Amino acid sequence: MRISTEIASAARIVGEERAVELIAKAGFDAWDFSMFAMARWDWANQCVQDNGHPLRSAAYAAYAKRLRQIGLDNGIVCNQSHAPFPVRIPEIRDCLKRAIECTAIAGGEICIIHPDNNKSAEENAEMYLELLPFAKEHGVKIATENMWNWNKELDQAAPAACSHHDDFLAHVQAVNDPYLVACLDLGHAEMKGLGTTARESILTLGEHLQALHIHDNDRWHDSHQIPFSMEMDFDEIVRSLKEIGYQGYFTLEADRYLSAFDENTVFEGIKNMAAAARRLADMFEKL
Repeated sequence: MRISTEIASAARIVGEERAVELIAKAGFDAWDFSMFAMARWDWANQCVQDNGHPLRSAAYAAYAKRLRQIGLDNGIVCNQSHAPFPVRIPEIRDCLKRAIECTAIAGGEICIIHPDNNKSAEENAEMYLELLPFAKEHGVKIATENMWNWNKELDQAAPAACSHHDDFLAHVQAVNDPYLVACLDLGHAEMKGLGTTARESILTLGEHLQALHIHDNDRWHDSHQIPFSMEMDFDEIVRSLKEIGYQGYFTLEADRYLSAFDENTVFEGIKNMAAAARRLADMFEKL
């Protein structure tokens, strides 16, 4: 079982290029190309940030190629990517093909593109069907992901696109194409108020499940912490993945974990993440 992690959290401290290098040195087999800077949504001001990042410029392809080469020079590959969100924003929606192209350039096999939280499986299928011909041209699969809203009165998560395992499967089946697969966010599946569990989602999705976002939480909030640090039952999760014959990577999205580290200590944090991911992989291999 191969292990990977997103680069966004490390990149906030040392930049993307150094992040890929450190992820390799920490013992990961692959890196997950976080492309939020391509069209980063400013939630406070409700606009896309004009941040001057290379992924927003005409040099985006060269930058993706550069990151790929850094990974290869350090013995790791890009296994998947994450496109900007929320997709309901037209400027972000217009970046999705660029995200797919950058995934292909970086060597990734799957690009995670969120569904619109508040649209049905049939409505979200329209977006995915529009993107699929371009994705196929570039040899990249698109993965939809289980989302959540928040009920302030009940102080817990509220249903959103793919949040329940049955709706997740319905989203995949509404497109009915092998180039549209599922990325299960394990933490989202364990949030209070959504009426599902990671195990139920894994068993329901079966062969459609080809990518993961792995992190830990208190089974209430979207904590995005390192595995084995909070309340999730990873023994059950790993057994469930083994039951369906999961063949993808074990990819971390514990992107809040590194917030406690700085430029001088971030490598220790990344090594901790690699150790947690390897522990999960070893659990899977021993079953």
